Amino acid sequence: MPNRLAHETSPYLLQHADNPVDWWPWSAEAFEEARRRGVPVLLSVGYSSCHWCHVMAHESFEDPQLAALLNEHFVAVKVDREERPDVDAVYMEAVQAATGQGGWPMTVFLTPDAEPFYFGTYFPPAPRHGMPSFGQVLEGVRSAWADRRDEVGEVAGRIVADLAGRSLAESLAKGDQRPPRPEELAGALMGLTRAFDAVHGGFGDAPKFPPAMVLEFLLRHHARTGSAGALEMVEATCAAMARGGMYDQLGGGFARYSVDREWAVPHFEKMLYDNALLCRVHAHLWRATGSDLARRIALETADFMVRELRTAQGGFASALDADSDDGTGRHTEGAYYVWTPEQLRAVLGERDAEFAATYFGVTEEGTFEEGASVLQLPDTGGLADAARVASVKERLLAARAERPRPGRDDKIVASWNGLAVAALAETGAYFDRPDLVQAATDAADLLVRVHMDWQARLHRTSRDGTPGNNSGVLEDYANVAEGLLTLASVTGEGVWVEFAGFLLDTVLVQFTAPDGTLYDTAADAERLIRRPQDPTDNATPSGWTAAAGALLSYAALTGSSLHRDAAERALGVVTALGGRAPRFIGWGLAVAEAALDGPREVAVVGPPDDPATRALHRAALLGTAPGTVVALGAPREDGAAEVPLLMARPLVDGRPAAYVCRHFACEQPTTDPEELAERLRS
Repeated sequence: MPNRLAHETSPYLLQHADNPVDWWPWSAEAFEEARRRGVPVLLSVGYSSCHWCHVMAHESFEDPQLAALLNEHFVAVKVDREERPDVDAVYMEAVQAATGQGGWPMTVFLTPDAEPFYFGTYFPPAPRHGMPSFGQVLEGVRSAWADRRDEVGEVAGRIVADLAGRSLAESLAKGDQRPPRPEELAGALMGLTRAFDAVHGGFGDAPKFPPAMVLEFLLRHHARTGSAGALEMVEATCAAMARGGMYDQLGGGFARYSVDREWAVPHFEKMLYDNALLCRVHAHLWRATGSDLARRIALETADFMVRELRTAQGGFASALDADSDDGTGRHTEGAYYVWTPEQLRAVLGERDAEFAATYFGVTEEGTFEEGASVLQLPDTGGLADAARVASVKERLLAARAERPRPGRDDKIVASWNGLAVAALAETGAYFDRPDLVQAATDAADLLVRVHMDWQARLHRTSRDGTPGNNSGVLEDYANVAEGLLTLASVTGEGVWVEFAGFLLDTVLVQFTAPDGTLYDTAADAERLIRRPQDPTDNATPSGWTAAAGALLSYAALTGSSLHRDAAERALGVVTALGGRAPRFIGWGLAVAEAALDGPREVAVVGPPDDPATRALHRAALLGTAPGTVVALGAPREDGAAEVPLLMARPLVDGRPAAYVCRHFACEQPTTDPEELAERLRS
């Protein structure tokens, strides 16, 4: 018989709807039930494409005996971290503080007042490698709660007090709240250079995550300063990721991360946010260098998102699962993507299979598990026959399509769709792909129609065109605004700037403290044991620095000193952290580069169908000056315009023209696309 989760919309929660565990969704009613019964709460947090979440669900949450123990002595609460990043962030901070590590599934035991007192992540069904079994953990917590409840309460109280004392806002308010200076950005570059893996690309050791935000900073730093070292780190890292197993060599798109230093073996889940961010990075790398590889990866990744993640409503689904049926009834990680030499021969025949094995690095021993290999592009020292490669890829892709497909989490997350809008709009504009710009426009329309209410408040998620019950957090407002502003630059439709302004006004009112620091949740959001506030990047740009970037771009398009001042105050955190932890505040460093450069403001005026207008517009979009904003529109006799940057910008001798400005102070306009391009090189 289904449990309460059967009434939820989250695909992750629905995966647990048939468990024998009497799950509750996160709600005041769940904690009231724990208080009424006098039992602790088991909080289990995960997400639908999480491999170890599936493992623990199968091993423990589907076990009738463990479920009976849970149901008798606990109130079990299941949370989708992608729906409630605020709940996840608060308790993950506690887990990391207590254990020194974190991850999902996250397992936390709480008092009925939601105060944590015991922590963990994945627990096995039997003791293993020094870890207790999940059953032992349940028995231990039950016993402590029954026999030493006062002690448990004291522990929970100390933990909550410790978390409350970690006020980043207060510590930053005592510092210098100004954007970083050039020498401080140079110091961040030095820190990244020290952490750079000169052999394999990327930063640090295994596991390696795609450093999209850091790469954006390095591209902007190169554009402003001409630093060859910054560009070399981007080129080496992007090439290593694109040639390695983390990139799907047949279907395009990136997996979540590489388990090894060499980018060979991925964790196979494919997330919308990674692909949006990496699509945009590769498009920007092409813009800076003209790299054919970067162009191919940007386009293939964009096509992957549209083909595999686009929903019927025009938005983009959250993720593809890491696991799938391997054809024998076993649900295993990577089964959809890996190949053995025998499988190659079955599809391609002997000669082409031998060619494909060499081209993609498939070995008899295998590079993954059970003799299977992840497809890569090892450097063979020569050029392969392009037609033969295309034929092999086409046949392998068709054969793979017959395999059981990984599951898709089809909920729409506002923040991640904002990232996709920005990536698809720019990629479509750069490579003359109006279909990609249209896909970005459709997603933006969904965000405005379904996710935004009449008060410019966002729902974080939707599914099948119906908004969810969870309020948007700071990253939702910031990344949706970023996507809308980018779309406006590409399409010339000023209404997207207006919608972005509504969202950013909500950021100023609901998410900004009097000292200019930012919170991850709104002032009127549900009260948790701590109001989360994290300026550092995770898998996506932090909401704090993403908001700074959107505020800065909006101010550049509108001349709003209110939004400019808010952006500069928010960048104080980059000054504080950029030199110490540049790998974890990459987007903030990228925004700081834009603030230092101006950013440049480009007003392109002329009839939209005039080839001269289009040539100027393209030159403006391809400008590499950090954070350049572009407004496009036809001139009006009264000087009015949808976007303030376009106001009182006439044609020049009756010809389309471009105005390059900083802080609304403009140079002489130009009618020459080549001259415009030169002005937009730092």
